Amino acid sequence: MPKKSRRAKAKHRAAVAKAVQKRQPEQPRPLSAEIQSAPRVSPKVQDLASRYQYVMPEVKRIGIIAGSIIVILIILSFVLG
Repeated sequence: MPKKSRRAKAKHRAAVAKAVQKRQPEQPRPLSAEIQSAPRVSPKVQDLASRYQYVMPEVKRIGIIAGSIIVILIILSFVLG
């Protein structure tokens, strides 16, 4: 059985968030200078970072393998050539 698509999950999360907001009336909160000055990282950037955390180790591994193959080819060209 296939997993739910991301779009379906997002719709479900949005519906749940709306339901929670309707239950809890919005109350005005005092804004302090500390909250306003804190830099925020967008959720999209955090999501991408967590989703693609395996990419850099994979690129390093591919580079090592490619470099070793090139070195082997150079050595073979001197030995056999």
